[in-house]
Amino acid sequence: MDYILIGIGILFILGGIIGCVLPVLPGPPLSYIGLLLLHFTERYSFSTKFLFTWAIITVVVYALDFIIPAWGTKKFGGSKRGVWGSIIGLLLGLFVFPPIGIIIGPFLGAVAGELTAGKESGKALKAGFGSFLGFITGTLLKLISSGMMTWYFFETLFSG
Repeated sequence: MDYILIGIGILFILGGIIGCVLPVLPGPPLSYIGLLLLHFTERYSFSTKFLFTWAIITVVVYALDFIIPAWGTKKFGGSKRGVWGSIIGLLLGLFVFPPIGIIIGPFLGAVAGELTAGKESGKALKAGFGSFLGFITGTLLKLISSGMMTWYFFETLFSG
């Protein structure tokens, strides 16, 4: 049973890392589930304090991922179309122009979203930059938290 939990845990950990870049998957929550699966084995365990701390970090990072892009867009004069454009641009960039599309796609999508909202090009660029900056900040937070959970998972697995 432990091998099954470890195997599924590895899948969740990897899915968590992928989910940090793909907005379809919730990266940090998947990584946290991977930690829990390792914890539920007979051979490996984490302290209650450790699991509680990472649960809080996961919830905070997950919530901030929704707040930061909207805040960045709003701070730079953008709209919801800019945020949605950023997400669509990421997906198109990911599948059509990988790997550089992951970086350029959200910016171009946000600008396109603002232009369809009737904004002037200068304001659309500014709002697009804000949306892009918020998206990148949220993505980095997710990558850091999921990356650390991944490290703890494998460090415990190989040292335990």
